[in-house]
Amino acid sequence: MANVGTAIEWTDATWNPTTGCNKVSPGCKHCYAERITERFSQHFPQGFRFTLHPERLLEPYRWKKPKRVFVNSMSDLFHEQMPISFLLEIFRVMRETPQHTYQVLTKRHKRLLELDSLIDWPKNVWMGVSVENQKYTARVAFLRQTGAKVRFLSCEPLLGPLELNLEGIHWVIVGGESGPDHRPINPTWVRSIRDQCQSAGVPFFFKQWGGRTPKSGGRLLDGRTWDEFPQTDSLTERQARLSRIGLDTIENTIRDPQSDFVL
Repeated sequence: MANVGTAIEWTDATWNPTTGCNKVSPGCKHCYAERITERFSQHFPQGFRFTLHPERLLEPYRWKKPKRVFVNSMSDLFHEQMPISFLLEIFRVMRETPQHTYQVLTKRHKRLLELDSLIDWPKNVWMGVSVENQKYTARVAFLRQTGAKVRFLSCEPLLGPLELNLEGIHWVIVGGESGPDHRPINPTWVRSIRDQCQSAGVPFFFKQWGGRTPKSGGRLLDGRTWDEFPQTDSLTERQARLSRIGLDTIENTIRDPQSDFVL
C-alpha cells in the first residue's frame, strides 16, 4: 500500500518502505503511527511490529511530479532491526530519483552515526533527528557529524524548553502534540526556539499548537504562520533540469495506477 497524500504541513507525500517501531524516548509515548495501525488494522496485518516492504521500493520512480517525501512516517529508517542491505537499497532509490526531496527523521541517533560511513549521502536527502526536550539535545551532536547535506531538527512533540546549538543545522520544525492524551505546549518554548533560529540564521517551521486533533490549535504564532524551508534547489528548478534529460519520459513508461492509493 502506497501512502502518497499527507496532511503533514512540511512535506508533500509519505513513503514507507518499512512500517512499525518501538518506543525509545518520551516523544514516543502517544505515537500517532501506532494509533494509525490500530485504526486501520486491515492495512497492517503485522500490527506495529517492524516490517519490511520491499515491494514499495519502486514507488518513487512512478511519481512524475517532484515532491518533498517524508520517508518512513510509519517507522524509523535507522531502527535496530533494519537490515543494512535494505537501508542501502532505500538510499539507492533516493539517489536515483533526484527529482524528489527526501526528508528522513530518526530518534536513533547512535545507529545513524554508526552507519554514516556506509551511506553515500545524496544532496536530495534531508536528514533529521527528533528533539522533544533538553535531555535529547544530545541527538543534535550526532546528526552534526553525519555526511548529510541538509540536517534538520524536529522538535515535535515539544515537551519542554530547549537551548539549542544550531551550528551545522539547516532547518528546525516545532510542533505541539495532538491526540486524546496530548501533552500541552508552552508558547514561551516555541518563541524561544524561533528566536534562536533567527539569531543563527536557521529557517524555522511552526507546524501546529496541537490539541485533540492536529488542527485544533491552528498554526499561527504571533499573528502569522512560519513556513520557512532550507535554501536548496527548488523543486521547480529540479523538474526543469530533469525534463531536459528526459526523466519525465522514463517515469511515464513505468507509471502504475495503483501507486496513487491514499490512506
